[in-house]
Amino acid sequence: MKQEDYLQSLLSEPSTAVREMESYAKEQRVPIMEPLGIEFLMQLLRIHQPKNILEIGTAIGYSALRMLEACPGSNITTVERDENRYNDALQNIKAMNVEDSIHVIHGDALDVASQIEKNGPFDLLFIDAAKGKYEEFFHLYSPMISKEGLIISDNVLFKGFVADDSEANPRMAKIARKIRKFNEWLVHNPDYHTTIVPIGDGVAITKRKQ
Repeated sequence: MKQEDYLQSLLSEPSTAVREMESYAKEQRVPIMEPLGIEFLMQLLRIHQPKNILEIGTAIGYSALRMLEACPGSNITTVERDENRYNDALQNIKAMNVEDSIHVIHGDALDVASQIEKNGPFDLLFIDAAKGKYEEFFHLYSPMISKEGLIISDNVLFKGFVADDSEANPRMAKIARKIRKFNEWLVHNPDYHTTIVPIGDGVAITKRKQ
């Protein structure tokens, strides 16, 4: 934890609007990326420079807005099934005046693929939604990713329970087992290279083999 605290102390202070979103998410118990995780994601985007991004799991629009901050010229399609979070995301995106860059689709990502595909192909896929459905999301949306594209999956260490769920409650242990299964499937997938980075809540970086 000392190492994590040290790394967090090096992070730049976010804007007032970002701090307000972070406070709102904490108050409303809306899961958003941890500070080190979102900074890592933003740095990946600065390096990769994707022009067209697909996000599975908008929540309140936090990560979509931070990704746009890292890549101001990009277009982002993001999908959210919860109506309240969908409306919060629309409000936050409007407040930032970036409605032309971030397109939010309301619905279950497993049901709206045909609608999303119209906005593809995508240079980057970011998966941060229902943890037990990661493999389904991957199967459904990886064909929409460009040849040189990246696939980023968040929460793949899930509070440390993926490595050891002995102290997790039954619900958390069940989720951890599903993510563990996804991780093992992903890193052994013969069509992709995957690295899992132990930052934030665990980030998997996947690239199609050439």
